[in-house]
Amino acid sequence: MRFLVVADLHYALQQYDWVMDVAPAFDVVVIAGDHLDLASLVDRRTQSVVIQKYIARLKDRTRLIVCSGNHDLDSDDAGGEKVTRWILNARGDRVASDGDSLLVEDTLFTVCPWWDGPVAQQAIRAQLAADAGRERRRWIWVHHAPPDGSPVSWGGSRYFGDAELARLIEMHRPDIVLSGHVHQSPFTDAGSWVDRIGLTWVFNMGQQFGAPPAHIIFDTEEDVALWLSGAGVETINLSSPLQRPLQKLRQLPAWLTGADQPAVPGQA
Repeated sequence: MRFLVVADLHYALQQYDWVMDVAPAFDVVVIAGDHLDLASLVDRRTQSVVIQKYIARLKDRTRLIVCSGNHDLDSDDAGGEKVTRWILNARGDRVASDGDSLLVEDTLFTVCPWWDGPVAQQAIRAQLAADAGRERRRWIWVHHAPPDGSPVSWGGSRYFGDAELARLIEMHRPDIVLSGHVHQSPFTDAGSWVDRIGLTWVFNMGQQFGAPPAHIIFDTEEDVALWLSGAGVETINLSSPLQRPLQKLRQLPAWLTGADQPAVPGQA
């Protein structure tokens, strides 16, 4: 299985267009939260309608997983906690969203919402506990905020991660956690796009302007992950220990399809 992960697109429609173009090359596309942009001059309701249209088009090209982020909250629940209702409207046969679980081949994806208070946080705990008992070879969580205390949540002066997520990782030991939220982590000293907590790989691709967005490509047959951004291309082997400095590539691997062609320094 080959899947693409992006996050923090923040209503950058040229980035959604790029995802649309490359989506058919992947078995799954994951958009890990913050679809909308609170700083935009376009009101949030209009933004959500436009993004739902992108989601509807994307599901015709591949399986799609979308979770909410803090910019996506649009209403209050009965207890006064902020929730994202519009993203649930995008659910469908080929779209998994907040609170859903999706089994693709032998990989189980658990899709977590952004939590604003104890009720939503407890719901995530229950969701993960339920999926912990399901049969699968690989378990992947999609959770917008990265774990606290990790290079993937380092903002340059302090960590901006989720301490509860870090505890849940230690409890359940998923194989992979896909996040975003802290835009600068991969681009700042002491930050990174990848880390390991025990046996769990954790990722945050970061945010950059223009198309393509910073993104990560996973190939489960090759057992590798590639981070592609304006800073170049780095790769890790998922079956080996994490070693720093990370391996930088000056040529794209042969297995990578022509649908994804970032600018790699030194590549002809």
